[in-house]
Amino acid sequence: MEIILHPNDILRQKAKKIAESELKSPEFAKFVDQMAKTMLEKDGLGLAAPQVGVSKRLFIANTKQGPIALINPKIIKKSWRKETDEEGCLSIPAIYGDVSRHRSIKVKALNHEGREVVLEAKGLFARVIQHEMDHLDGVLFIDKAKKTRDMRKEQL
Repeated sequence: MEIILHPNDILRQKAKKIAESELKSPEFAKFVDQMAKTMLEKDGLGLAAPQVGVSKRLFIANTKQGPIALINPKIIKKSWRKETDEEGCLSIPAIYGDVSRHRSIKVKALNHEGREVVLEAKGLFARVIQHEMDHLDGVLFIDKAKKTRDMRKEQL
């Protein structure tokens, strides 16, 4: 799959909720598999559907156990404490920035089989989920970054 690069209008749109009927289709299962494969090939920690040109509320996150799909996700709990750390994005190559995010979160979503899951995430995993959920709302990490660095300029 091709990664959509910034600037592109689809990266700024609020993604549409996925209907349960759509989850059962073989096309949807194939799409989820292709997204996971693309994320791994590009060395990503996460990949949201808008980043591959599909404005739907779905993202893939890489875990120690392998990629997982989170469909129609909602953050249901956030830590009061935040952490600032460096982020990058497959849709904004070579740009990195310092972004403040909640240290831990609890998220409710559907998995690729359409079953409800509740995940508690801390540290990097929590950061990845929040970054990917921003994509579903048309928000990019550069909108939240305190300062950004262009690695192309630093390598000259």
